[in-house]
Amino acid sequence: MIKVLMTAYAIHPYKGSEDATGWNHVMQAAKGNEIIAVTRKNNREGIEKFIKENPDIEELKRVEFMYFDFPKWMLFWKKGPFLSMIYYYIWQFSLALWLKSKKLNVDLVHNLNFHNDWTPHFLWMVGKPVIWGPVGHHPKVPKQFLLPIYGTRAYLKDRSLWVLKNIFWNCDPWLRISARSASRIISLNSEALPFYKNRSKIVAMPAVGAPIADDVKEVLRSESFIVLSVGRFVSLKGFDLTIQSFSKFYKTLSLKQQASTKLVLVGKGPEKQRYQDMCFELGIEDAVEFIEWMPQAEVKNLYKRASVYLFPSHEGAGMVVPEAMSYGLPVVCLDNCGPGEFLHPQSKLKVPYLKYDETVQLLSQKLTQLFADPVFYSIEKSLSSEQFAAKLDWNKKSIFWQRIYNDVMIENKPKVAKSNVTVQPA
Repeated sequence: MIKVLMTAYAIHPYKGSEDATGWNHVMQAAKGNEIIAVTRKNNREGIEKFIKENPDIEELKRVEFMYFDFPKWMLFWKKGPFLSMIYYYIWQFSLALWLKSKKLNVDLVHNLNFHNDWTPHFLWMVGKPVIWGPVGHHPKVPKQFLLPIYGTRAYLKDRSLWVLKNIFWNCDPWLRISARSASRIISLNSEALPFYKNRSKIVAMPAVGAPIADDVKEVLRSESFIVLSVGRFVSLKGFDLTIQSFSKFYKTLSLKQQASTKLVLVGKGPEKQRYQDMCFELGIEDAVEFIEWMPQAEVKNLYKRASVYLFPSHEGAGMVVPEAMSYGLPVVCLDNCGPGEFLHPQSKLKVPYLKYDETVQLLSQKLTQLFADPVFYSIEKSLSSEQFAAKLDWNKKSIFWQRIYNDVMIENKPKVAKSNVTVQPA
């Protein structure tokens, strides 16, 4: 059994997004290995609560948690995404020094998250073979999907972050050392690590996943047609496209069809009021339901009742997409390096980036096709389930990590030196 030291800045059993992916990757890696998982002290309470409530989970018996952080009085300045990223950079460097001093008895070290490819790890200091990832980044949001809808401030924020990423990719020597020192780099999408030319050590794997859904409905869909989308109400997630495309689709229906059709948006965030106003301006407020929060069991019921998952997000990942696919939902999305790469290669539900109105039109046409063509709906539903089982089921991650760990161990196995002694014939 391989002993792996994993560092996870964000890991929490009761949270979503990056915290959830951190937790699930550690649990999957622990199915066949001993894990020392190091994270921040602010995650300790949730982790210990989960361990106490779930004493019989076998994976937890093979995980030892350690906590590293600076004193609270040193964290007063850690506010906002930019300063938080600076803190993360400092945390990674200090953590490596701390781990080096511990001299832990491990076979491999694995830097798990944050899942970004524009800030370095420093685990090469520990002196063991290194695995880095999954890592990647959110791509730049096309101008036509940002500036006219969200304004100059949102556009400049997105472009400033893009400039910052490029500065790191092109100017940070530690980032290049991070890549060169890793035995394997796991990329979460096809655009990851644009600065690094040696692609031989890069292995692709989506960072996100979902458990196998229970009690997935067998019927194609119910009499109602529910379009579902879940996520934070921010410009990156593209909920404006969700609402605009649903509106176009909805207005093509008869009054009878409209009566059994609705859009359900689950989430919260700074753009919620904008989206509600958009629904009123389009005259579809009665067909759109906003849900800010609901228990996880009820979210599962929403997935079971939904007909299609509409998620035209611009992000480079999207954990909610595997969740939807675990319930066999066809997913309509943009053809990008995020959700677009999660869909089955044969799926016809990916929409290219065109002009804003043209993209909206294509998204609405996909909804119309799923609504009106039962054969097309059945094919896309099957493709969604097939792709989930092959690539996005969390259980597949344990097999993936075991293969990666085994390969790295074999490659770094000490070679027996050949003897220079010549044996004379008798």
